[in-house]
Amino acid sequence: MKKLTLCVLFIFIISIIANKQTNVQGKQDLYIKVDLWSNQLHVVENNKIIKTYPVASGTELSPTPIGIFHVTEKSRSWGGGFGTRWLGINVKWGTYGIHGTNKPTRIGRNVSSGCIRMRNEDVEQLFELIPEGTIVQIEGPVTGIGEGEYKNLSVGSKGNIVQLVQQKLKGLELYHGPVDGIYEARTEKAVKKFQKMNQLPVTGGITFREYILLDMVE
Repeated sequence: MKKLTLCVLFIFIISIIANKQTNVQGKQDLYIKVDLWSNQLHVVENNKIIKTYPVASGTELSPTPIGIFHVTEKSRSWGGGFGTRWLGINVKWGTYGIHGTNKPTRIGRNVSSGCIRMRNEDVEQLFELIPEGTIVQIEGPVTGIGEGEYKNLSVGSKGNIVQLVQQKLKGLELYHGPVDGIYEARTEKAVKKFQKMNQLPVTGGITFREYILLDMVE
């Protein structure tokens, strides 16, 4: 129940952020919503879905980022496995985007390295609909699925689960860096403080034991 509450709370928070960002930037009339549970991408205009496309998303060990992002780059020239169009989004911990594919039969599955893949004819249509700056709201399992669920973390780890750990440590006033999903020296230092507080081996890494004590899972 606690795990479900965490996921629901995260989705509720990003929905609030989306509304605030659209109001501030005047883009409430048009945005992209990606549902990783159903592997579908929706184009929403004036609060109505006007287009829906099937997509492929990240694997268990290379999940698609979840949160509120923006289209920061549009290109026709990536080619190859990236298909005929590329729409880059501003994920803090890596290069991710919405793009085409040379393997359309894999659409609808969790097979990418984290990007959102579309059939070339679909991404070409999306490319014409969506200007740079458009909000991209991605919803899905925040704590991961399968082998990637509550995975062990250490320096070099990246992603949504790292963001959640950073936020928890910040709430405990142990971490004072950015909540950016990048597990670096400051995050490791905060984890060591947390482990020392809880009389755990001071490794600087996160395992299921730390997730429990951070109240992220029962």
